[in-house]
Amino acid sequence: MSENNHPIKKVSIICAKGAIEDVYAALVMGNGAVMEGIEANLFFTFFGMDAIIKKRMDKLHTGIVGNPAMRLPGGARMPTWMGIIPGMEGMVSGMMKKGMDALDVPPVSEFIELFVAGGGNLWACKLAADMFKVKPEELSEHVKGIITIGEFYEKAGGEGSQIIFT
Repeated sequence: MSENNHPIKKVSIICAKGAIEDVYAALVMGNGAVMEGIEANLFFTFFGMDAIIKKRMDKLHTGIVGNPAMRLPGGARMPTWMGIIPGMEGMVSGMMKKGMDALDVPPVSEFIELFVAGGGNLWACKLAADMFKVKPEELSEHVKGIITIGEFYEKAGGEGSQIIFT
């Protein structure tokens, strides 16, 4: 095993998609970072903003239309055309949530609380907030602010920093 001469000191994760699997990917990576003592920023933009909007954060769905990696219980691949069947998205999202509950994965709102309690920072994208007319009071109280991409890059910089796009 080789020694890491350049340890990661900070990760800044951009979440641009609002499907439950995309939001959880960002939250898992962010929580993993703070648990390892790494400074972590989560920046939510475009449809990823649903993860930090109070009324939407615990009502996210699994993206199934056009998802060729979608699998049914038991591992069989689900044909992408099945995503157009009424109620299929809700059913698959329910199965996903049930599976996460069985593994004690918390809902998005609670996962965000854990991330912030561990020292992580949440940011909302100004462009997306303006575009979707999202007001600061609609966001989780854990969001530190609505910032521009330039401000995000300032926060993301420094030696040993990584930017991850989910």
